[in-house]
Amino acid sequence: VAEGEPGEGREPFELPRFWDALGQTFQVTSQEATKLSLAFSRPPLPSAEDCRKLSEDVQNAILAVATVYYWLPKGQGTTLRKMVRDATTEVVEGMIQLTDTILNAPVESLSQEQLISTGSVWEACEQVSNLPRNNQAAVVSALAACLGVVKDAVEEMEHALVEGQDPYGDIMEDEELGFRGNRDTYWSEADRQLLSSCMGLMKASKACLKKVLAAVKAHGKADSPEQIAQLDDLADIANEISPSVDELALSMYPPVNPLAVRLNAAKLASVLKKVLEIAKTSHVCPPSEEGWVQFLTGAVDHNMNKVKNFTQGQL
Repeated sequence: VAEGEPGEGREPFELPRFWDALGQTFQVTSQEATKLSLAFSRPPLPSAEDCRKLSEDVQNAILAVATVYYWLPKGQGTTLRKMVRDATTEVVEGMIQLTDTILNAPVESLSQEQLISTGSVWEACEQVSNLPRNNQAAVVSALAACLGVVKDAVEEMEHALVEGQDPYGDIMEDEELGFRGNRDTYWSEADRQLLSSCMGLMKASKACLKKVLAAVKAHGKADSPEQIAQLDDLADIANEISPSVDELALSMYPPVNPLAVRLNAAKLASVLKKVLEIAKTSHVCPPSEEGWVQFLTGAVDHNMNKVKNFTQGQL
């Protein structure tokens, strides 16, 4: 096992060898889950010796999975390492769940819970084939996930802001609640002017992630420590966009508190400016990409200034 570990006196780390080893350990774990489940699928129970051998094989399989994960150096990218760690954790937790299910289930027949738990281990083990193979692919995957969440948030808020729509209409139809006609459940015209600028910031968030994702796909590399670190920096700051969009969206529902909206808008604008700055100074942004960075920086400033103007007299 130690042969694959990076370090003094050992062979240098190679990603292809790592993936081969990880794939093998996941496959062995899947097989051990099948063996364990079958052994306890019907009477008679395995003998004490068979139980000892089964548990030993399961333990060895899980230890091998964990050991191979630890071969992956942080220098290959923290984004990649987190995705491999999450997949590894899912396999380990799946095996724990299967073992618990077997220990707590009657042996008369194969229980539904045992079938589900066994299938969960198989699915977790199959994930290895879908994992990104280097940090560039990992960051593309992370950015795409962020973009999906932000797109949903923008669409939801656009739907809520349709002219004349009551944002709480679908949950406050009961007259006994006494909220119909309460102006705290509606947006005033001043609210709508402020919120249009907030929507501008939310749309800039979507555009920003879309453009950074395209740039990482087109120009991103994971050949040097500097390139890998730049990609991780981009993924880390991009991860802050979605929570910031959500916080702004929540503060946009009536009754609108202008100070809360302004603070959340400023936070989102700050995150977007950081993303654009990090992208601009990284290898994913050659001169051909500078136009959209400049345009989106201007869009963020423009919408944030409008938010400031609309809230100036209300604070």
